[in-house]
Amino acid sequence: MIVVDTTVLVYATGRDHPLQQPAIAALQAFRDGEEVGTTTPEVIEEFAHVRARRLGRLGVADVATAYARLLRPLEVVTEEHLGIGLALWDDLDALGTFDAVLAGVAITHGAELLSADRAFAQVPGLRFRPLHEWPR
Repeated sequence: MIVVDTTVLVYATGRDHPLQQPAIAALQAFRDGEEVGTTTPEVIEEFAHVRARRLGRLGVADVATAYARLLRPLEVVTEEHLGIGLALWDDLDALGTFDAVLAGVAITHGAELLSADRAFAQVPGLRFRPLHEWPR
């Protein structure tokens, strides 16, 4: 299983960027059943916020809903994930709280975390897959 970070969703639907093709390829692999992908409702929410801020709100809810359907069932953040995430955040200056909790979700499930954010590489016990390396 692969836990998808917001960066993957943003690059897949954003303006032309070197990471756009790897992001689109990852989402196609989930759609085609070649890989199992999931995320959290918070990632979908953050995607909608970032996309709307950069490109306007028109159609964003539809795209966010499609991502939620593609990556379902979504992983609900629990108290355990929060505890792991806050401990990671306390130890790693490069990691924000949101990303630290997402790492906690991936660690708890023994899943890989797919992201363009290389700060995840510093997280002990996390199986991190950088987006620029998709597919391996």
